[in-house]
Amino acid sequence: MSEITGRIIKTYNGYYYVLGRDGVTYTAKVRGRLKKARFLLAAGDWVTLETRGEEGMIETILPRRNLLQRPLVANLDWLFAVFAAKDPAPSFLLIDKLLALAEAYDIPAALVINKCDLAAEGFLEQIRAIYEPLGYPVYFVEARKGKGLDPIRAKMTGLTSAFGGPSGAGKSTLLNHLDPSLTLETGAVSEKIGRGRHTTRFAQLLPFAGGFIVDTPGFGNIDLRELELPSVEAGFRELAPYAGQCRFTGCSHRSETGCAVREAVEAGTISKTRYASYLAMYEEASARKEWEK
Repeated sequence: MSEITGRIIKTYNGYYYVLGRDGVTYTAKVRGRLKKARFLLAAGDWVTLETRGEEGMIETILPRRNLLQRPLVANLDWLFAVFAAKDPAPSFLLIDKLLALAEAYDIPAALVINKCDLAAEGFLEQIRAIYEPLGYPVYFVEARKGKGLDPIRAKMTGLTSAFGGPSGAGKSTLLNHLDPSLTLETGAVSEKIGRGRHTTRFAQLLPFAGGFIVDTPGFGNIDLRELELPSVEAGFRELAPYAGQCRFTGCSHRSETGCAVREAVEAGTISKTRYASYLAMYEEASARKEWEK
């Protein structure tokens, strides 16, 4: 037996499929002493395991950089929020929810606008003006034609990236154009565990450009229940500079007088669409708390 370090690329039915640093994929279970402790293992986790042949026992879970709860995946380098310029119509609220999700879990995020040939006049310029000053990279693509994908591919090289967004935005088309062999790679992973790509229900890591693309089934519904934020405010990085500047302690930034955030919105320093998203998310979070009581 030997001990190696590897990364979980798939979990299924109590088994963990670990890609070792030696390039071998091991079918692993969890050591009994680890089971006695409270533990959570996700695709993307780095682990140590004792191996015999192509089987192994997971001994330890190495420290994580981040952990996304749904889909369950660890150690993401990028979360690409994919939205269409039209069909379906873009929603600033959904964009901001997904970016807040990334903010909550300390995952670097970028915005991808697909179907740019269908964009209404001025829409692309509006998107760039809102999100690039906040530090979010923005990519305009036409996935069906494979246009605009090279900068995204370069950003992903050697890293672990996930794609999220509403149904119909073109995520699958985008991924297929980024790497036409991706479905073949998926088939190779699934062959070992006896499941096909279209029936998978759990996140898995697929090799891509020296790194991984995370196949995230069901990552279309963006739910604020996934946001473990100290406050909705923490999901909006542009509000941080105004912390403590409002007249009243605990200001909700909705209707209070002397609110530094509202003044920044009126001055145009904070985007009105972002502020509207903040208000909507605040109301949603407040309603959920009342319901939970």
